[in-house]
Amino acid sequence: METPDVVLRPVTAADLWLLERQADDPEAGGAFNWSGYRDIVATRRRFEENRLIGPDGGSLIAQLDGSVAGNVVWMRHAYGTPIWSCWTIGISLLPEFRGRGAGTVAQRMLAAYLFATTPQERVEAYTDVENVAEQRALSKAGFTLEGEIRSAQFREGRWRSLYLYSLLRDDPTSTPPT
Repeated sequence: METPDVVLRPVTAADLWLLERQADDPEAGGAFNWSGYRDIVATRRRFEENRLIGPDGGSLIAQLDGSVAGNVVWMRHAYGTPIWSCWTIGISLLPEFRGRGAGTVAQRMLAAYLFATTPQERVEAYTDVENVAEQRALSKAGFTLEGEIRSAQFREGRWRSLYLYSLLRDDPTSTPPT
C-alpha cells in the first residue's frame, strides 16, 4: 500500500468549521470519539488565545492530499507529579478520509513531532477495545499495546474499556515515515 500524502499543520481560522462539525456531528469524529456535544465557543476562545497550541497540549490539522481530513490532538498526562509526564495523543478523521492509512501516518508524525520538540520520553494513545481499525493504525505506527483499562470511558450510555498503547523515544519506530 502506498503511503498517503499526510501533512500536519497548525489550525487556522479557516479550519474552525472542522472543529464545529466535530462538536455537533457524531459521525464527524467517529463513533468511538463521540461523547456528546461540545462547547464550540470555548474552542474558538482557546483558538483566539493560543491557536490551540499550549504547553500542556494542542491540536493540529491533518491534511490528506491537500484536503482537511481531520485533526490530531495531544495533552500532557502526569504520573504522580507534573515532572513525570508524557503525552497522550488522539485523532479524529472525517468519514470520507478513513480507511486510507492517513491515521497511521498522522499519529506517527505527531509522535515524531512531540519527540523532536519536547523532552518527554513517552507518547500514549487510548482506543476503545472494539475499535479494531484504530488498534491496527496504532500498531502500524509503531505503538506497543500495553494492556486494557477497564470501564474507563463513558459513551453511548455505558462504561467502556480501552486499550493503552505507547511509543517510547528510543523505540525503533519513533521516527516519521519516509
